Amino acid sequence: MNIGIFTDTYFPQVSGVATSIKTLKNQLEKDGHQVYIFTTTDPHVDKETYERNIFRFSSIPFISFSDRRIAIRGLFQAYQIAKKLNLDIIHTQTEFSMGIIGKFVAKNLRIPCLHTYHTMYEDYLHYVANGKLLKPVHVKEATLAFCHNMTGVVAPSKRVLDALTSYGVKSPIRVIPTGIDVSKYDQIDHQNLRAKFGFADSTPVLLSISRLAFEKNINEMIDAMPKIIALNPDVKLVIVGDGPARDALEAQVKELNLEQSIIFVGEINNDDVNHYYHMANIFVSTSNSESQGLTYIEAMAAGVKVIVVKSAYTDDLLNDKSLGMTFSTEQQFVDDVHEYLIHPERYRVVSEELRKQKLNNISADNFAKQIVQFYRSSQLEYEETIDDSAEIDY
Repeated sequence: MNIGIFTDTYFPQVSGVATSIKTLKNQLEKDGHQVYIFTTTDPHVDKETYERNIFRFSSIPFISFSDRRIAIRGLFQAYQIAKKLNLDIIHTQTEFSMGIIGKFVAKNLRIPCLHTYHTMYEDYLHYVANGKLLKPVHVKEATLAFCHNMTGVVAPSKRVLDALTSYGVKSPIRVIPTGIDVSKYDQIDHQNLRAKFGFADSTPVLLSISRLAFEKNINEMIDAMPKIIALNPDVKLVIVGDGPARDALEAQVKELNLEQSIIFVGEINNDDVNHYYHMANIFVSTSNSESQGLTYIEAMAAGVKVIVVKSAYTDDLLNDKSLGMTFSTEQQFVDDVHEYLIHPERYRVVSEELRKQKLNNISADNFAKQIVQFYRSSQLEYEETIDDSAEIDY
């Protein structure tokens, strides 16, 4: 198939959406499909740089998200390019500029258009006028408008499915969790990060990988650290990522006198992420705004214990304590961390059958296969719709 993916976010931008798209693109190409990325320009990519099968359109920083981009032109240019490529299907990954362009192109080429709904926008309303301008009802209305007449919608988790259903989205929705390249996380820490940070082999290391945004609730993780340190004096928390909350989080660490226990690494290259997982004893997150949580499954693939906020999704994902635990309160979070650190031997054994099942479920191969199945069924439904329309017109 010739597949056009339309997105406002793509590498070198660092985000879960960019990672999801790159994973899908790589696996689809591995399976013999042609994939073309239609995305925004990026200040870190020279305009003269050749990027195979990637088309960038003039853009500006997005309001309140200066590290994200929004296209300001390219509607007809994208249509002309897509027509020459003879696209079979369009898959949008954003509800904004490139998503709107993708819908326009699909309509005019008379081909199916699918959409992946990545972001739970109700968790981000505070970014616009401190939450005084946009309300949940506006998210509902905008989502309904964008998803109207979509051939199909991909929900990365049941949480997203429930939200879309509650909004009243009528397009066919299929839950397809984003997969990862499992083999990438089998590698050991060749960078010897423990030595780089001055950690002994015995030093307990907690790892957080996230955009440093207020909705990620990283402040709650930092607030819990004094209790964790009281039980495990040598423990270190390594925070990987960058974002608008970084200054506030660093100030919080300083106020709590935790500079020796908490290390801010900043943004890292996606190719280096696996080294950080292998350095850690436990991956931790206090975020409750994740639509799926790619970092959770990356940590699992690396064999690192995971402790995250309790939800229907995380309870199903971490259904064995040899994989991870979920918590509802700060004290439960502290207790779970302590339990893993003082009794690691209790949780080393996981059945090979369970491990293989989990890794297969989260693999990029399984992810791409489910997406292609949705593409194929959507094509059939679209063709039937076109035929019915033709009969009516006649």
